[in-house]
Parts: sequence; C-alpha cells; structure tokens
Amino acid sequence: MGMEGSHGKDPTHGNTKLKKARVDITFRTEALRWAMESMLQHSSCQSFGIDRRDLIAMIKDLQSWPNFLTQMEIFFLEQQTEVIQTLQICFPDFKISYIPRAQNDIADSLVETA
Repeated sequence: MGMEGSHGKDPTHGNTKLKKARVDITFRTEALRWAMESMLQHSSCQSFGIDRRDLIAMIKDLQSWPNFLTQMEIFFLEQQTEVIQTLQICFPDFKISYIPRAQNDIADSLVETA
C-alpha cells in the first residue's frame, strides 16, 4: 500500500533516495580504502579515480560531510577517511580524480571479471 502527498507523489520517495546515497557513499569509501591497500601490495599506482565528488571533498577536508548523514554514518566514514588520509602518505604522488560513472570502463570490466 502506498501513500500519496499533496502533489500525487509518494512522500517517502525522497527518503529512499537518501538511504541509497548513504549506502553508496559508505560502499565507495570502503572500496577506495581497499583499492589503496591493494595497490600498496601489488603496484606502484599513484592515481585513483572515483565517481563521487563528495567523497573526494571528504578526503581533502574531513568537515565536508554531506548533510544527510546520520551521526553513526559520520563516525564510520570519519574512521574510513582517516585511514585513506594515512594511506596517502604511502603514495608520494597521490592523486584522486573524478571520473563520471558512464566513462569508467575499467571499473565495469573489473566487476565483470570478479
């Protein structure tokens, strides 16, 4: 059973989008940490790309948290981004850049072969 707001739209629709965004940013943060740890062991890669501009901002400035996150999510992400910032020290020429999802063929091929 659904509910409709005053404009004929489901009033919980926005909540669903926020939940997906929270899960996505948590997943991407963990994935970046994993990639950096893996590269330390297996490669001399210095450049990383990700399709979340807000995550790049968070890595550069720990105060750049999206305002839809709960305190628990912020606590978890602070821990993850602190690990990422610590890992950056191991990469003398560390670079992280924004790559739109539609242009990220490498990530797609890695997912398909995993």
